[in-house]
Amino acid sequence: MREHVLLIGGGGREHAIARALEDSEAELYACAGNRNPGIARIATGFETLDTTDPEAVVEYAEKVDATIAVVGPEAPLAAGVADALEAAGIYPFGPKEADARIETDKAFQRRFMEENDVPGCPDFETFDDVEAACDFIDEYDGDLAIKPAGLTGGKGVKVIGDQVTTEEGKAYVRDSNYDRIVLEERLIGEEFTVQAVVANGEFETAPAVQDHKRAYEGDEGPNTGGMGSYSDATTALPFMTEDDYDAAVEIIEATVDALEDYRGILYGQFMLTSEGPKVVEFNARFGDPEAMNTLPVLETDFLDVLTAARDGEAPPELDFADQATVCKYAVPEGYPTDPEAGAKVQVDEESAGDALLYYASVDEREDGIYTTTSRSFALVGVADSIAEAEDLAEDALAVAGEEGLHVRHDIGKPDLVQQRIDHVNELRGE
Repeated sequence: MREHVLLIGGGGREHAIARALEDSEAELYACAGNRNPGIARIATGFETLDTTDPEAVVEYAEKVDATIAVVGPEAPLAAGVADALEAAGIYPFGPKEADARIETDKAFQRRFMEENDVPGCPDFETFDDVEAACDFIDEYDGDLAIKPAGLTGGKGVKVIGDQVTTEEGKAYVRDSNYDRIVLEERLIGEEFTVQAVVANGEFETAPAVQDHKRAYEGDEGPNTGGMGSYSDATTALPFMTEDDYDAAVEIIEATVDALEDYRGILYGQFMLTSEGPKVVEFNARFGDPEAMNTLPVLETDFLDVLTAARDGEAPPELDFADQATVCKYAVPEGYPTDPEAGAKVQVDEESAGDALLYYASVDEREDGIYTTTSRSFALVGVADSIAEAEDLAEDALAVAGEEGLHVRHDIGKPDLVQQRIDHVNELRGE
């Protein structure tokens, strides 16, 4: 019987997943709150619905005779969509609501690491009292990261000593209206991500990726959902050693062992400090944009990953092409604080040249595709080196044009990559 795979979600990450399944033996269906034109062209059927409504997702899954469902974003996981699908007899590749707390509840995440002796956990405290949190900020000897315990789409963290002053940090805590706050030591170093496929107590990892959260070039401006990312032709990044990568994998292994029944993607975001990798956070799904670096160079059939998980087997060994990738997002002007929608997207999959185009949050109309107020589309270069991949992405962006769009052009450029290398060398006293 041919597998019917239901893809849940409509962002760039999900477009990358759809592309990874396009040449497999699966028949692909999709549902999302927005109609992603790239996914819609690949899928046999596409339904627009609220993906945080478990009943609506299950109803569509049953309608298309889904045998496997891939839950892309974090919000459906937090809503228990995986639980509802499993109860309906449809295998969900994505953790149940309780296991997804490794992402959706940062206070739980830190306590989980502490209680299970998972290495790489920074010093932290959790608070549900605003004034107690502010007192801790005053008394703490050093800088702190302020993290809402729940989901904020990558935009809720403020770092004292980097983004805000102590007084601004306390004002943020008081004005935020968050129920719970996590305060933890500020980690200084270079961030990187390692994504793992997890099933039946076993896991396989992908090459490291570095995302760029800040909105503007030179790592300036507010945090975003991610402006772009790059990976190298090896498992490590240029500022890392293979030992650094292996240390991050050991942290993932300890986490998988402690989670016991986890299935899906476990995304570890790490800070490479002078003491080695420490955990910034875990996510319970592919990163966006990191999925667009990882899946284009995955040579293992992604359908085999899904069916092995469903059939109670360990994930197959993941083979990746020895190529580098550079992903650059085009976002509406003013993103993320005051985005302006309505710019017409000038690039399509044919005009992107040798780069890969991934749609994210766009509005498809009769006369073309237009931007919304969220990240619009990404262009990904894949080549033998980071520099060559960056050139491909830039060439495609030139076709896309700049009107109504904002891009971080420095992502993947040699000068910025060298800054990362120099920073780590400085931290290590080299």
